[in-house]
Amino acid sequence: MGQFYYKAVNQGGGHVAGSIEAIDRRSAVAALTGQGHFVTELSEDTKVQTAPGAEERTALNLGRLLSFRRGRVTSKDVLAFTTQLSTALQAGLPLMRGLELIREQQHKIVTKELLGDLVESVSSGKSLSEAMATYENVFSPLYLSMIRVGETGGILEQTTAQLAEMLTREEKIKTNMKNASAYPIFVLILGLVSVALIITVILPRIINTLGADVSALPLPTRILMGMSGFITGLFTTVVGWIAIAGAIAGIHYFRKWKRTGGRLKFDAFKLRIPILGSVLRTIAVGRFARTLGALTMGGVTILEALAVVRDTLGNELLGREIDSVADKVKRGESLAEPLGESGYFPPLLVQIVSVGEQTGKLDELLLNAAETFDNEADSAVTKFMAIFPALLILLLAVVIGFIIAATLLPIVAMQLGGGMFGS
Repeated sequence: MGQFYYKAVNQGGGHVAGSIEAIDRRSAVAALTGQGHFVTELSEDTKVQTAPGAEERTALNLGRLLSFRRGRVTSKDVLAFTTQLSTALQAGLPLMRGLELIREQQHKIVTKELLGDLVESVSSGKSLSEAMATYENVFSPLYLSMIRVGETGGILEQTTAQLAEMLTREEKIKTNMKNASAYPIFVLILGLVSVALIITVILPRIINTLGADVSALPLPTRILMGMSGFITGLFTTVVGWIAIAGAIAGIHYFRKWKRTGGRLKFDAFKLRIPILGSVLRTIAVGRFARTLGALTMGGVTILEALAVVRDTLGNELLGREIDSVADKVKRGESLAEPLGESGYFPPLLVQIVSVGEQTGKLDELLLNAAETFDNEADSAVTKFMAIFPALLILLLAVVIGFIIAATLLPIVAMQLGGGMFGS
């Protein structure tokens, strides 16, 4: 039995604090929930925070450099490892033996080396979560939190199974997006190559054959001729090289802006894009329900879980909304009320959270609802990827139509005028 100190909100909305004896964090949260308390903070008195020493910092640096030495550990590698670890633990194998077996089965050198480091760290006395924390470029905060919950509560086989399910879901979304976007990307590349070929090669030859004065050509034709001169001069003139350098610098600073101060504005803009914004919001809601449900089921407090969840949504604006929700929960409000006030989360999710808080089964309801939200995300992605290629083809058709019209206009005008455009 361990001694846990807690802060919570009772059914009357008042703040309470105290201590409770329980086997683990999960049992402590369950006991407090049964007493009508909404837990906001929970800590064990035996928990000691130590600052990372030189060994941890060295391991962290090695973890960052690992992906540069012999390839990198991909999300699929992490999924495979998690699935194998979950299977080994459920079969009753000790953690060390399971890690060693998984390492022996690896064919990818970088993954085998990572597992070797994990085995060495765990055998030296570290917990699995501490060993994984040195590879922050491989294991996400959510992953580490779930492993830590499993270790603390003695339910590592359950949390690894939940992780495997969540990672499988994420990989499925990535694969569907890649497969669905393959055709539009191919059409876009082919269209751009065709347009560049027509503008730089075919159109100038036709105009030169006509022998017309460029200033006397129709406006669409003059626009294309100007584009043709600009494109052909990119690599042959000083102005062209300056334009290329400016474009590269612009892309670099845009990416830097998007990662720092402009991330919030860019993510807010993505949510406002028709169709795409709805898709991104639906995917984020599914992640929120599944992640929060899995963490609270493992005994993580609401505030701790929200801090992890906000980084899994993939959108800074939604992350800021979660921060605001967490602040209100800390002040004594329920979780459902600020979620509904934000306007970014569907009424169904708000209702499920409200019922979960009242019944003390928030984790179960969220995990059950996650499947519904995931199905909605699949449907939204399918609709988007069905509409996007059509819009892309329509756009290319308009561009090609403009080029054809600009090419034929001088020929038609010459035939109707019986001569050149004035020379």
